[in-house]
Amino acid sequence: MQLITFYKYQGTGNDFVMIDGRTQEIKLNSEQIHNICNRRFGIGADGVIILKNHPKLDFEMDYYNADGSQSMCGNGGRCAVQFAKHMGILKNEFHFLAIDGEHIATIEDSGWVHLKMKDVYSIKSINNDYELNTGSPHYIKLVANLDNINVVEEGRAIRNSEAYEQEGINVNFVQTINDTSIFVRTYERGVEDETFSCGTGVTAASLVSAHNDRGFNRIEVETLGGKLAVEFDRINEEAFNNIWLCGPATFVFKGEKTLA
Repeated sequence: MQLITFYKYQGTGNDFVMIDGRTQEIKLNSEQIHNICNRRFGIGADGVIILKNHPKLDFEMDYYNADGSQSMCGNGGRCAVQFAKHMGILKNEFHFLAIDGEHIATIEDSGWVHLKMKDVYSIKSINNDYELNTGSPHYIKLVANLDNINVVEEGRAIRNSEAYEQEGINVNFVQTINDTSIFVRTYERGVEDETFSCGTGVTAASLVSAHNDRGFNRIEVETLGGKLAVEFDRINEEAFNNIWLCGPATFVFKGEKTLA
C-alpha cells in the first residue's frame, strides 16, 4: 500500500491527476492508473502526470492515458508547467522533457500557458481527410456542422479501423468558423472516448486549417471545455515550426489516495 498526495488540474476541461515524483519514486502500473482515472470509483481524470527530476532541464513529465499507455499531451504539458510552478519551480521560461522530446513554456500574468510543440514536416492526405503527428498521431476530418456528428461513434470507428487498430489514433472533427477560428471535438485513444479538449489535437487541426500562404498564423480554437489558441509559422504545405499551444491551465483541488 502506498499513500500519495495528488493535485487535480484541468486545461479547458481536459483533466489530469498530478503527482510530484521528484522526492519519492512513483511507479504506477496500468491497473492503478486506470483506477485513479475512473470517474466513479477513483479520483477521475483523462490522464495521470508524474513530475520527475531531470539532470539538465527543469523537470521531466511522464504522461499516462487513462488506460495506462503513454503519449504526449499538450493540455497535460501546460498543466504540468503550472503544477511545476506551484511546487516551487519558479522560472520565466520552463524547459522540460516529455515523451516526444524537449519543450519550452511560459506563463502569462493571465494564467495562460504558452507551450512550444514539436515541429511538423509531414501532413498525409487521405481522401478529403488528413493525418499528422504533433507529438501524438492525429486524424483530421473537416466537417460542415459538428452538431450533426456523433463524435464517439464515428471517432471510435476510425480509431479502430484496420489502418489504426493496432497503434491507435486520435480523431478530430473540425468545423471552420471563419478564416482564423475553428471548432474542434476529439475522440482520444487511450481514453477511448470524447474529451472536452485535446491539446495536440487542436494543434493538428490548426495546422491543417492554416489561413496564410506562408509565415505567421494564429488560429483561435473553440472546444467543449473552452478556448485555446495555436500560433505557428507555415513554411510550406506540409512544414510548420515555432508552433505554440496557448491556453489556460487551472488548479482544481488537492487530496490523498492510498494505492493498492
